[in-house]
Amino acid sequence: MNLLFFAWLLAWQTPIDEGTLVVRADTAVIARETFRLAMVRIGAEGTGWTLASTIRYDRPVLVLAPIIELTSDSQPSSLEFDVADPRDPQRIRGQFSRGRFTARFLGRKTERAREFPVSGRTVVLDDSVFTPYLFVAWQAGPHPVEIASIVPRADRRDSLTIRDLGVGATLLNRVSVLLRHITITGGPNKVVDVWLDENARLRKVEIPSRRIRVERLPPA
Repeated sequence: MNLLFFAWLLAWQTPIDEGTLVVRADTAVIARETFRLAMVRIGAEGTGWTLASTIRYDRPVLVLAPIIELTSDSQPSSLEFDVADPRDPQRIRGQFSRGRFTARFLGRKTERAREFPVSGRTVVLDDSVFTPYLFVAWQAGPHPVEIASIVPRADRRDSLTIRDLGVGATLLNRVSVLLRHITITGGPNKVVDVWLDENARLRKVEIPSRRIRVERLPPA
């Protein structure tokens, strides 16, 4: 490989942010999620982002590893999602094109496809992965914004409303801090609270209806 090309490739794959989240149901730790957000080239001229996340649940054992790619206008362009489930392992591959998102589900003995209509602002989410809520928060403003979320593993499309409530106080790892507060309403979760720091980095996610609290660990 050409050394100049290799240096260019590394520059575009340098992470913007990375870290570890602890997931609690009430007070019990049920999972840990690691993530890496990087800027990437898309096509000959464009730029975008990739978010690679891995979350592990122990009871029952389940490892979810989605990679979501976004275009420069924060719209999803592709999805690669490995589901390491002893009961039903599968790979999900998704692509956005011409007003639709096509997801292909590859299992041990089966293969199927599902198309979701797409119009306007859209995000890709999963009920058991939490870092993709960062991309929802990116689109929030002081007034309500309507977006659609596609949840491929649940075979679902939800309508969501997001709003930036500004800076507020919350507890993070048992310490009172000031963070930017974004609310997401709609879908089965009803309300999701997302908290970002002053650099728009994900710090906390709460889903009151499920008693889920996701907190970012401080750097080691």
